[in-house]
Amino acid sequence: MRMAEACFTPAERERLARASVLLVGCGGLGSPVAYALAAAGVGRIGLVDMDQVDLSNLQRQILHHTADVGRPKVESGREKILALRPDIRVDTHPVALTSENALDLFRQYDLIVDGSDNFATRYLVNDACVLTGRPLVHGSIFRFDGQVTTFVPGQGPCYRCLYPTPPPPGAVPSCAEAGVIGVLPGFIGSLMAMEAVKLITGRGEPLVGRLLIYSALDMDVSEVHIRRNPDCPVCGDHPTIRELIDYEQFCGGVGR
Repeated sequence: MRMAEACFTPAERERLARASVLLVGCGGLGSPVAYALAAAGVGRIGLVDMDQVDLSNLQRQILHHTADVGRPKVESGREKILALRPDIRVDTHPVALTSENALDLFRQYDLIVDGSDNFATRYLVNDACVLTGRPLVHGSIFRFDGQVTTFVPGQGPCYRCLYPTPPPPGAVPSCAEAGVIGVLPGFIGSLMAMEAVKLITGRGEPLVGRLLIYSALDMDVSEVHIRRNPDCPVCGDHPTIRELIDYEQFCGGVGR
């Protein structure tokens, strides 16, 4: 037994070993999430990302090394995860997540963790999780700040309840454009992994209906309560979105 697993009961360890988690994005947030879930004993991890490793990624994306520049992120990530934990299964999906493939992909996993860096993908992931009934751990980072929350269909709000409409195109720069301190993804990603572990094992209280906000410069952690919107077009009492839409158009052309 590995030391980290000693804090779990035999039944909880079995749940972890049988669990399957899909990571959307193998970048700044996906990297620490992948390492932490593998170390915790999650038996199957899926990686979906169409990008290749760039030298500029290495400041914050710890799954990838200098020798990986130019390689698909999913292949680089799989290699590092299996080096840490060769007894688990790692699936790679070197594709863009789209309205055409998201539902089929999500149905293959028990839990989705979203480490994407743009609003079109975040709304797509949310809607696909609601439509497939999959729990979703969401995290985001910007410069020195980050946030984490968990959405469980039927048990609270969804991402659209928190953000009913996307910001105007260009209003929020990406991490590559605005920058992010390298330690921040590790901290937020670790919290996201802990949320996933809690959902899998049933231990503790996940951040369902709560948004945790972290400011690294002030070392301040705050919490905002989120309520389900009964008029939400996806998870509300009378949903109007019953299939995936064109999210690039919905977000005004904001893409990866």
